[in-house]
Amino acid sequence: MYKLIKKIIKEDNFLSLAGNLLIAILGLGGFALLTRSLTANDFAQWVIFISGGSFIEMLRFGITNNALVRFLSGATKEESEKLIGSNALISTLTTIGLSVLMVSINHIFKESIQNSIYCLFFTWYPLLALVNLPWNNALIVLQAKMKYGIILWIKTLNSGLFFLVLLVNLLFLNLSVTQLIWILITINLITSFLCMIKGWDGLFLITKATKSTNKTLLNFGKYSTFTLIGTNLLRNADLLIISISPLGSEAVALFSIPLKLTELQQIPLRSFAATAFPKMSKASVEGKIKELQNILYTYTGALTYLFIAISIVTFVFAEPFVILISGHQYLNTDNTNFDIVALVRIFSIYGLMLPIDRMTGIGLDSMNKPHINALKVMLMLATNIIGDIIALFVFESLLLVALSTLVFTAVGILVGAYFVRQEIEFSAKEIFKSGTSFYKAIWKQLQMMTKDVKFIKK
Repeated sequence: MYKLIKKIIKEDNFLSLAGNLLIAILGLGGFALLTRSLTANDFAQWVIFISGGSFIEMLRFGITNNALVRFLSGATKEESEKLIGSNALISTLTTIGLSVLMVSINHIFKESIQNSIYCLFFTWYPLLALVNLPWNNALIVLQAKMKYGIILWIKTLNSGLFFLVLLVNLLFLNLSVTQLIWILITINLITSFLCMIKGWDGLFLITKATKSTNKTLLNFGKYSTFTLIGTNLLRNADLLIISISPLGSEAVALFSIPLKLTELQQIPLRSFAATAFPKMSKASVEGKIKELQNILYTYTGALTYLFIAISIVTFVFAEPFVILISGHQYLNTDNTNFDIVALVRIFSIYGLMLPIDRMTGIGLDSMNKPHINALKVMLMLATNIIGDIIALFVFESLLLVALSTLVFTAVGILVGAYFVRQEIEFSAKEIFKSGTSFYKAIWKQLQMMTKDVKFIKK
């Protein structure tokens, strides 16, 4: 039994899931602490700072992230060093360029920005982007090498320290939102420094970058960047459009609460995707199409069943979820368009659609079809933006914004499934069949563990 438990703990899927679960819990806890310690206006600025920052992260690391993971699969040691060096070079130059651009925009439009909820984002994010570069680079390299235990350690250090600060702040300090950002920057500096000492970020290999490896990453990355940007905008476009809509900053703060549900839904999704992509990429590179197909079916099926359970729970307990995250301050409102419980329930339905959408995208990337995946995401983004504009500027309804999420995800599923079928066999029946087999295997393992325990007791 001990050996089985030890084997499970060391398994890639478990480590990836544990890492994302821990970070999500800390993030959710931090979010709840912030809603209770900041005013609605300050909280809206924080939300824009984080969501805007997430978009910049996609621009910085989207160019090389998926490309590095794919091409490190099966690469020699020498080739690996060149690829990691190119990753460090490209992400560094991109970060510097974006930081200079943001500082310039802030200088040119200083008065307008200073009087808006984008003030903190343009003022402080360029510095944070430079500071967190090494540890974010380390995560990409470690994912490519499937070192999920180290990834768990890095994320725990970074998120754990900031969660403790937020807890102490609520109980004793009552710091301003600007002071909290200073502390966030300091914590990221500490995390990056440790990653540089350990050599996980690959910065010391930057001199090994070659024109060939730069081109390899950029050719793949020019499409995966569009995919990641589009994916990020799918999560944050709602907030950005709401922020300039007639509904104002209060609506930004309110809508960000049900959006937290999507982060919880992303826990198993990111975890399984992080382990599936390297495996599928390796199978694709080696020409093992049947193995790639089996991996795709198994992961999609397992996630679909899991998300059915999650969606039922979040739909039924939508109101307690809101109270847990934000207290009662956003719960009671006379405006039916601001019915936060209804918003949470719509996002719980959205969760049912996520596994097939996400896994078809990963399948296309692993089969070296990033341009098709980019097209899929751009079609979803266009659908979302059009839906948001109609919902906010014609009907002034947050509920319709949430419903547009269901529409664009349905578009993603249809487009993704269509293009995957151009490469391999892909059917809904096999997805559920493989998912059933996955959980049957787990059930058999649990039965074996139970028998072992009973045997030991005897």
